[in-house]
Amino acid sequence: MKTFYTDGSASPNPGPGGWAIIDVNTKRPVKTGADKNTTNIRMEGTALINAIKCAGGEPVEIRTDSEFWINVVTKWAPAWKKRGWKKREGEIKNLDLVQKLYELYQSHDIKLVWVKGHAGEELNELADRAANEARKLL
Repeated sequence: MKTFYTDGSASPNPGPGGWAIIDVNTKRPVKTGADKNTTNIRMEGTALINAIKCAGGEPVEIRTDSEFWINVVTKWAPAWKKRGWKKREGEIKNLDLVQKLYELYQSHDIKLVWVKGHAGEELNELADRAANEARKLL
């Protein structure tokens, strides 16, 4: 099973953003990316989507400090999909990413693991630094 750490950032939020995927075995970025005008949440979701793609169809464990995105795909998206991609109140923000991530989550062998952000976990900190570096390259 492949294992990745992911992170995303935007500064200011919204503003320029970056994301990164770190391979546990090599302790190096597998892939990074950036967007000129985005949010922290979008960059976190984009990192997760790309980590699944980087697994190449193999089972993958993704460690992320984004409890939000874990909740989206494991708790909220099934009900939203059942209601025609609608929430009981208000719109679903970042629906494009929600739908893509949920589709990938449903069609691949994925284990999402929450890690506390900015708590000294080496590879989570490395993912954070790599996401910020990707943003600065814009």
